[in-house]
Amino acid sequence: MRYQISGKQIDIGAALQTHVQTELGEVVGKYAQRPTDANVVFSRSAHEYVCETTVHLSTGLTAQAKAHATEIYAAFEGCCDKMETQLRRYKRRLKDHHKDRSEPVELFGASSYILASDESETADEPESLQPMIVAEMETTIPSLSVGEAVMQMELAGAPVLVFRNENKDGLNVVYRREDGNIGWIDP
Repeated sequence: MRYQISGKQIDIGAALQTHVQTELGEVVGKYAQRPTDANVVFSRSAHEYVCETTVHLSTGLTAQAKAHATEIYAAFEGCCDKMETQLRRYKRRLKDHHKDRSEPVELFGASSYILASDESETADEPESLQPMIVAEMETTIPSLSVGEAVMQMELAGAPVLVFRNENKDGLNVVYRREDGNIGWIDP
């Protein structure tokens, strides 16, 4: 597994990097057979250290965790515990999907736009009804089953996931509803 361990405006020592590789390697190796890479970012937020970890698995799924603590090692341990809980919770589902899937998840390119909010406009009538584009980025849309899409959304902690339904070859959306249930849009 490839590791990218970095700090935002803080120095990360060799001892911490070795600790992260050892501990995260044990946790991920225990619950996922073939992880591809891990990205660990340490930063400071007021008096606390923040650890954000993203692990990409060979099945195409991504697991994310984030933790805060007053010490940098404690922040990593909290993040590692959250990652372990996620992977343990989805271990059976990950294995089942991996057995069914003989090839990695297919990804399709797409454009992603960030639009300006209405708050930035003045109280006057806008000149055009077209929203102002603030940024344009490239993104990928995975080809998944509905069950895999729900699992990917929950692993990433995202409120919504757009995916290509591999059973119907159309774009679908899964999202977390306000009542806590999962919604699925299949046009």
